[in-house]
Amino acid sequence: MEQERIDLTQFAARIEELRQQISQVIVGQSENIDLLLTAVLANGHVLLEGVPGVAKTLLARLLSKLIDAKFSRVQFTPDLMPSDVLGTNVFNMKTSDFDFHAGPVFADIVLVDEINRAPAKTQAALFEVMEERQVTIDGTTHPMGQFYTILATQNPVEQEGTYKLPEAQTDRFMMKITMGYPSLEEEVAILERHHANQRLTSLENIAPVVTKEELVQLRQMLDGVFVDPVLLRYIAAIVMQTRQSKAVFLGASPRASVALLQASKAYALLQGRDFVTPDDVRFVCPSILQHRLILTAEAEMEGITPLKAVRRLIEKVEVPK
Repeated sequence: MEQERIDLTQFAARIEELRQQISQVIVGQSENIDLLLTAVLANGHVLLEGVPGVAKTLLARLLSKLIDAKFSRVQFTPDLMPSDVLGTNVFNMKTSDFDFHAGPVFADIVLVDEINRAPAKTQAALFEVMEERQVTIDGTTHPMGQFYTILATQNPVEQEGTYKLPEAQTDRFMMKITMGYPSLEEEVAILERHHANQRLTSLENIAPVVTKEELVQLRQMLDGVFVDPVLLRYIAAIVMQTRQSKAVFLGASPRASVALLQASKAYALLQGRDFVTPDDVRFVCPSILQHRLILTAEAEMEGITPLKAVRRLIEKVEVPK
């Protein structure tokens, strides 16, 4: 029986407008913007890595504005406690009962700034909310909204005094997006914009383009995206390569395979298609796998990064015709 096609015409224009609005505020980073939209559409959390000043926080705030989502920001510091993030029960003298005061983690899009600055106890407070989309405090469960997404940033340079994320936590991020420096032309464009209008990056006048409800509706379309069985085998073969490579000490888990499938389907939808191609898989693969691999000491001494390792592994797997 032939699969019913999905009508994407109503969303194609909205997604393109979303891209246009982002590009008016942020110069360049088009691939990273596509990856971020893909992760949001695939219902995944994102780890944004880059040196200070490459618009990580601006991108997160801009995205929440454009989809009319409730935005919250938490600055992780060494003295931050789990209750500062999740919230706490406070005794109410009038009612002689405890009232729950929700923490900043209760929003649609939560920006966790410099997640590796806080100790393991506070990082672990995000475990349940990332995986189950709920928080349990004093035996009471508080569910999150349908659209709940965590965007966490970390600085790859200043590692002194930071707490490296454990593998179990990095695995819960669907993607790790590395935001690099702009090119010379992009840097000139940034300077020209600021010279012409100093308040260009102000987000006060940004109007929403897509509603949360429409994005949730688009998420539901993921199940209808066609994936050829050959591509399922292709995804499995790439992940299997991470477990067999001599350069990799710890390979990717089945959770990575599922994330790769979902992200490929989401990226296909963003391109206005209801079917996945090998190029979709190859585009999202590095950001899905790079943070899930632990390299051997020999590979690290040779200067191989997880991103380089993933790209080499992808090339080893034959692309389906």
